[in-house]
Amino acid sequence: MSKKRTIYSAEFKSKLVLELLKNEKTAAEIASANNITPQNLNNWKKIFLENAVIAMEPSKVVKEYKEELAQAQDDNEMLMKLVGKVTIEKEWLEKKLKILASSDRKQMIEPKLITLTLKDQCALLGINRSSFYYKKSTRPEKAQIKVRIQEIFEEIPIYGAAKVHQQLLEDKFSVSLNTVASYRQEMNLKAVLAVKQVTTTTPIKEHKKHSSKLRGLDIFKANQVWSTDITYIKVKGGMVYLAAVIDWHSKAVLSHKISNTMDCTLVMDVLNDALKHYGTPEIFNTDQGSQYTSEIHTQRLKNKGITISMDGKGRATDNICIERFWRSAKCERIYLNEYDSIAELTTDVNDYIEFYNHKRFHESLKYKKPMDVYQESILLNEPLSEAA
Repeated sequence: MSKKRTIYSAEFKSKLVLELLKNEKTAAEIASANNITPQNLNNWKKIFLENAVIAMEPSKVVKEYKEELAQAQDDNEMLMKLVGKVTIEKEWLEKKLKILASSDRKQMIEPKLITLTLKDQCALLGINRSSFYYKKSTRPEKAQIKVRIQEIFEEIPIYGAAKVHQQLLEDKFSVSLNTVASYRQEMNLKAVLAVKQVTTTTPIKEHKKHSSKLRGLDIFKANQVWSTDITYIKVKGGMVYLAAVIDWHSKAVLSHKISNTMDCTLVMDVLNDALKHYGTPEIFNTDQGSQYTSEIHTQRLKNKGITISMDGKGRATDNICIERFWRSAKCERIYLNEYDSIAELTTDVNDYIEFYNHKRFHESLKYKKPMDVYQESILLNEPLSEAA
């Protein structure tokens, strides 16, 4: 399955819009023939028509462009003069500051100043930023070294322990490589490298793991087994995480949330939302990621009397129900669209899940819709639950 987001050329968009304007085919027919969504086609038509005036009155547009260009050149000339003036003033101040002792310049720094960062203040005063933190001591304090390690990570996140250690030595810190590696581990800092694959499953050795309770299990009713997982989605400017809870019998998505961080808050929010609106399952299945083996997550399930089930290590197929949902959501909607913001993605995912639950025919459900199957099962088994 390709994970590359589709980019449509201007020529391709224009061709389809012109075909749509002929009124010989419906938007749905054109979209289907070209493997795009009708929504995309309608958006392109709107943009095309809004900019049609450019083709009708090119001379007017050129005139306006020239006027704007002339104004921009005037503004640029004014700004260049201003920059020249500021540069001269800055050079004059730098010469005067060099006369001052280093200790006097350090006293001029305001660490809590909001309008000017500490890094910029040090640069303007001609002070090595590391020397601002340096205290005369043969054995720097642990907290001081950690502060500098954090700064190095923020400046150069690709550095591993060895290069961070080298930078600390250059900054006059007396510390061993093993100590630097230990501090970085305590601070949960790792080199950020493009070659590392993004993973949503990070086990923690100390957390208790639970065995899978699903192998050979006959799943015949709603709320018998729920499962959850996290997947990642790329948007303009970065990556976000989508978590969801799904009912195995009906394939209905019971709750979901998009977040820019992958932590316990994300998994607890989707779990609590599902419990609030759909009751309590008999079994709750997850992978062995640290979010799901955490005390707060497992204890919440135990308090509700829910049996905890976890996939075997490296066995994503144990959670095949939600894995298939991720594939459907990405192939049918997410990979067909471009998202410029998290808000835009959230709106589209909400729309898709509403469609998936209430309108989409599901082959494994004999072409019924997931939420219909869920509600039918609940009604069918409700008298049995009351009698019990």
